[in-house]
Amino acid sequence: MTISEFGGPEVLVPVELPDPKPGAGQIAIDTSHAAVGLVDVLFRRGDLAGRPGFPRPPFVPGLEVAGTVRELGEGVTGFQVGEPVVTLSRMSLGGYATVTLAEAAMTVSLKGSDVDPAQAVAVLPNAVTAHLALTRVAHLREGESVLVHGAAGGLAAAFPAVARSLGASRITGTVSSRARIADTDHLDYDEVLTSDHFVKALDGRPVDVVVDPVGGELRTAGLDVLAPLGRILVLGHAARTPDAPVTGDELWSRNASMLGFAVGPYLQADPFAARPSAAHVVTLLADGRLTQRVDELPLSEAAEAHRRLEAREVPGRIVLTV
Repeated sequence: MTISEFGGPEVLVPVELPDPKPGAGQIAIDTSHAAVGLVDVLFRRGDLAGRPGFPRPPFVPGLEVAGTVRELGEGVTGFQVGEPVVTLSRMSLGGYATVTLAEAAMTVSLKGSDVDPAQAVAVLPNAVTAHLALTRVAHLREGESVLVHGAAGGLAAAFPAVARSLGASRITGTVSSRARIADTDHLDYDEVLTSDHFVKALDGRPVDVVVDPVGGELRTAGLDVLAPLGRILVLGHAARTPDAPVTGDELWSRNASMLGFAVGPYLQADPFAARPSAAHVVTLLADGRLTQRVDELPLSEAAEAHRRLEAREVPGRIVLTV
């Protein structure tokens, strides 16, 4: 499925292309499942088109896939043809396809884990991001509390189980409305609050780490609930409103910090940095502590998947089956 031009979901159209061949350090994967993410929507609409290195049509979208190893490129070791694998987010585009190329360094084996591939591609890349963000950036310590905005979203939903496995004491989520609270029932939150009342509802209970992929008014509101030396993890900007400016003096006077983390550029500089996090996350997936609601659609319905995602009709993640 290619994005033929920038525009609405209808620009996703099927094409026949030659099977890609892996280059040095790459793996060719027979794709069984491809995750659909917000970044795919941004690529399709052209929201990121003005930035260097971002794709222009026509191109095959898709950053994360699960499947089996089809062919190994030069210099690749540690994988076997037919082995079940899942990729992390720092792969090249091309996931909405029957055959996908991925960097071996950004590919994780599922051999012997009995992990469902749909769950793996829906959860593992975001959970690796969560583990890296909490351990390398926020430096979460055992007994600390965590607040997660957009609690039911694809990235945010990976944080409760990962934070719990790292020793977090209390994990709170926020959602946009009371109707969305039910979308978090399967996740390991101690409580879920609406985003317009979370400061009042916390009633003075401080939070050590705020996980914020939403931005806008929520980002500055998070400062009001931080414990001394609390950290706000800035992981994206799903809100349609801009952030309010925060000055260095304000952070200094509050003993607070804001820490940005974009997993793609981070792993581009050091692809192997994800390996310890991936090993931790696969264990959580295998024993059932980490799970996600997954809607599966055939690859031919990629446009419908994008429509549902943009309309915020997805309480979890959408995965395309190949």
